[in-house]
Amino acid sequence: MLVRLFSAALQGVEATEVDVEVNHVKRDQFKMSIVGLPDTAVRESIDRVLSAISNSALGFGGGMNTINLAPADLKKEGPSFDLPIAIATAAAGMDTDIENFEQYCLVGELGLDGAIRPVKGVISIALEARRKGRTKLIVPLANAEEAAVVDGIEVYGMESLHDTWMLMTAQKPFAPYFLDRQAFFHSQRSYLQDLSDVKGQHQVKRALEVAAAGGHNMLMVGPPGTGKSMIAKRMPTILPDMTEEEAIETTKIHSIAGRLRDESFLVTRPFRSPHHTISDAGLLGGGTNPGPGEVSLAHNGVLFLDELPEFRRQTLEVLRQPLEDGDVTISRASGSLTFPCRCLLVAALNPCPCGYFGDPKRECRCSPPQIDKYRQRISGPLLDRIDLHVEVPLLEYKELNSDDGGERSEVVRQRVIEARNIQLARFKNDIGVNCNATIPSRLMRSYCKLDTESSSYLEQVMGELNFSARAHDRILKVARTLADLEAAENIQLHHLLEAVQYRTLDRKLLM
Repeated sequence: MLVRLFSAALQGVEATEVDVEVNHVKRDQFKMSIVGLPDTAVRESIDRVLSAISNSALGFGGGMNTINLAPADLKKEGPSFDLPIAIATAAAGMDTDIENFEQYCLVGELGLDGAIRPVKGVISIALEARRKGRTKLIVPLANAEEAAVVDGIEVYGMESLHDTWMLMTAQKPFAPYFLDRQAFFHSQRSYLQDLSDVKGQHQVKRALEVAAAGGHNMLMVGPPGTGKSMIAKRMPTILPDMTEEEAIETTKIHSIAGRLRDESFLVTRPFRSPHHTISDAGLLGGGTNPGPGEVSLAHNGVLFLDELPEFRRQTLEVLRQPLEDGDVTISRASGSLTFPCRCLLVAALNPCPCGYFGDPKRECRCSPPQIDKYRQRISGPLLDRIDLHVEVPLLEYKELNSDDGGERSEVVRQRVIEARNIQLARFKNDIGVNCNATIPSRLMRSYCKLDTESSSYLEQVMGELNFSARAHDRILKVARTLADLEAAENIQLHHLLEAVQYRTLDRKLLM
């Protein structure tokens, strides 16, 4: 007897439907084999499946069982095929027809006792099942909420192989998992940190607001203990809430990486802060079976690189193209996978190895060659891709002891949202442009027009400070954001003046 069911295999952040076919031929000798380019975890499913079937009061019959996972040229990885293989094997061995099998997509890892364990990438699988016209998705109970986020498909969260068998053979009714999607997506976001926790540093908070409003990358330079890390951790609290599409896309990446532990769905923007000892593969993604790196895990959120010069220069240089393009491609002999990485980069560094160069109160003990070597770890092209450069000075005691921490995050976030709404309306007809930081060169003249006075000033600045063409465009983009924060139709001279001051720090670092 031949039984056919449907499952899915993960490829990068997407899933591809897989046909699970089991052919049972009655023979005196028992044999079971899997074909279709399975990896070790899939081949080992034979032992898990047979034990789970036996402990679930089901049978698999004697004889020859051939399991085919199609398409045969697509590599199958992980234990998520256990459940469909077990159901198909039991149906073939017990000569049981599964009615309306084409409606179902099944994924799940089996324990030896028949319990169903959670797997990775369920939200990607749900999206693929809906695209293929499947109306019912059977997943482990622990993955049910994650899968139910996808609209237009019934999700059944199952705890055991026996319950799944009863559902698919219509011997016992089960209700689909219910999720109030509207309440789920529009629930109030809560944060442990608030921008008002940061004392003083008003000019840095202003730069943080500008970065959030326009999606600009930001670099903070200052001695130790001035609050650089504290400020960076509060960036997500002033960013607009993720849209439903952004939340699903972000959750897909974390699900595939196996990072969804305490929550089944990400409703707040991610904040990733990798240690400076991270490898190229850890930051960008890769490995034998390529997976997303930290820059992709920060997709639609914030990537914070503290102590920027302590990262290996080669590791930092590989960030340049992903920051520009918004995605990273991992190429292997077996093929290429692309992971999205549209994130907001926030970096922090000390002005010298000891941290006190230029401090009026503490003496710097670094020699000029040491300072030069330290600063040269950051290349000019990388600095060019960071829109805002801001100094973070030491605070006076009066500021530290003050009860006034300034505006709360929700107040700043409201201004950021208003500026973002202006940008969304402006770019509604421009595919791939959603904020000022992503304005392509072909649209610069349309959206970043300057009057005669402002144009003359920018020409003078470009000549005196030797800014690159990329820096020129980024100055205009920041000025456009400053205008949006004031709801101004055109860029004015004071917007340009403020935008230029955010670019002068890279000249100091490279002197």
